[in-house]
Amino acid sequence: MLQKWFAIELWKRIMVALVLGVIVGLIWGEGAESIKWIGDIFIRLIRMLIIPLIFTTLVSGVVAMGDPKKLGSIGLKTIALYMGTTAVAIVIGLTLAAILQPGAGVDLAGAAPQTLEATKTAAERMYGIIPINPIAALASGNVLAVIFFSILLGIGILLAGEKAAPVSKLFEAGAAVMLKITHMVMEVAPFGVFALIAWIIGIGGIKTLFAVAALGIAVYGGCLFQIFVVYGSIIRFGLRLPAGRFFQGILDAQMVAYSTDSSAATLPVTMSVAEANLGIKKTISSSVLPLGATINMDGTALYVGIVALFAAQAFGIDLDFADYLIIGLTTTLVSIGAAGVPSASLFLLAAVLESIGMTAGQTAIIVGFLLPFDRILDMMRTATNISGDLVVATVVAKTEGEFDEASFRAAPVE
Repeated sequence: MLQKWFAIELWKRIMVALVLGVIVGLIWGEGAESIKWIGDIFIRLIRMLIIPLIFTTLVSGVVAMGDPKKLGSIGLKTIALYMGTTAVAIVIGLTLAAILQPGAGVDLAGAAPQTLEATKTAAERMYGIIPINPIAALASGNVLAVIFFSILLGIGILLAGEKAAPVSKLFEAGAAVMLKITHMVMEVAPFGVFALIAWIIGIGGIKTLFAVAALGIAVYGGCLFQIFVVYGSIIRFGLRLPAGRFFQGILDAQMVAYSTDSSAATLPVTMSVAEANLGIKKTISSSVLPLGATINMDGTALYVGIVALFAAQAFGIDLDFADYLIIGLTTTLVSIGAAGVPSASLFLLAAVLESIGMTAGQTAIIVGFLLPFDRILDMMRTATNISGDLVVATVVAKTEGEFDEASFRAAPVE
């Protein structure tokens, strides 16, 4: 029985679990909350891996480059690509919102204002990249600080040469062990996804989403367009690789992202599929993907752009072309500062909505209106974010000669 279960491709098991979770959630209703603990365990297992996986794989990845100068080339190319895809996502979001008019005629009278929590700006997040205590950064899970220290440590090992060979081997072995643990944890994914989806649907997610169907259509439609048209075109026409094979290879990561709605929690799975299914070498996956989980928020940028127009339409605020440009620029900046955790984008709205003249009170009403069903919208945004991470990683890997095309074209590894 167990052999038959493990013989089924993981993404198929996760997909079945997702569908069953929807059915159980609809039938069981709020009672589905009693199995949420299974999903919570799965998320904790994934989060357990994030910091040790980044630390070991990034250090070993930098050492594998053999030349610190190559790191600068990869970094600049990665950031440029992330900013480019984010800009495209914003344009898609604004265009869809302008056409569909999701906020027109929406009644906000029943929305309870929500106090907005203070969020760190992109500058504040970047300032915190330098850890005063690297051990504390590892313990607290400060991803940017861990990335910074790991890169420095890897460069230090390279510069130390033969004397640091034992340390280099230690991190190489550690990275291999962490990837094996990731594969073990992923076997729990179908059960975790089932419990999380059943809980989300059970507390009325779908019913609530129908209350703002136009907004849901805009967000899901925009995200799907970004994934299959924009990303698919980059893979097919930019890299001349089969787009279908790419999407087949990243399904596991997309399913985990959709169910956990956290880019950070999905990172171990994202790194695993990048190396096992896409032929991206450790040098790239260990540096590009952790950075993407912290600064690449295409789905978030698309969503915030849509919600900005949704809010303006709901409150009857007329926008001109200059306002659209301001929304696009502001959204790009705040999306970089978005934390890779559930519903983080809701608390970035203040900066964007303020840029088009909305008051704090109006913003609080919009957040209160969106909160009940934001989880379902956030799930799609997160799947878009990690898809973008993997596209950029593939582009960087191929252009830097760190790409195994035979592995990419082969069947996905289970």
